[in-house]
Amino acid sequence: MPSRQKLIFALVVLVIAAITGAGALWLTGSLPRGPIGSGTALVGGPFTLTDQNGKRVTDQDFRGKYMLIFFGFTFCPDVCPSELQVMSAALDQMGSEADKIQPVFITIDPARDTPEAMKVYVSNFHPRLIGLTGSEADIAAVAKAYRVYYAKAKGTENQTDYLMDHSTILYLMGPDGKFVKHFTYGTEAKGLAEALRQAVQQ
Repeated sequence: MPSRQKLIFALVVLVIAAITGAGALWLTGSLPRGPIGSGTALVGGPFTLTDQNGKRVTDQDFRGKYMLIFFGFTFCPDVCPSELQVMSAALDQMGSEADKIQPVFITIDPARDTPEAMKVYVSNFHPRLIGLTGSEADIAAVAKAYRVYYAKAKGTENQTDYLMDHSTILYLMGPDGKFVKHFTYGTEAKGLAEALRQAVQQ
């Protein structure tokens, strides 16, 4: 085989190997599922919802402040009220620095969590807590953007007094609307307050 053809053949083999290797890494999750090298977490995005006062709001309305977001539902017997209490206590411990953070509770049960129901519910927690609801489509869209799982609990799908299974992640979004970090359920108020304080000071 002439040397020129050998060179071309070798280059083709190298290109195929590179493409195959990158594909394998992509499938196994070793590469980010966004622009390669961006390092950007694919969490969050535009949304349009209704607050507890019946006003339509979008993610743009929260620009300039950090958002501390938890997804849940007002009929939740334990996890949701517990997490919202931790959020409230952490913000209280932060003092004036908490003014940089907007606490937000987004329902995953819009059928029952009307603006009126949300208004009563969020009044039990931090005075600045905003409750957001919307149509089934609105909630499905924002849950998808934040990678939130939710569904009626097995065995209660056809009941009126049903429970909801859902993710229990607490999200901190930056003043630009981009993901900053998350906190797992069970994080104590003191630890959460310290982590939030460090985040807003950066």
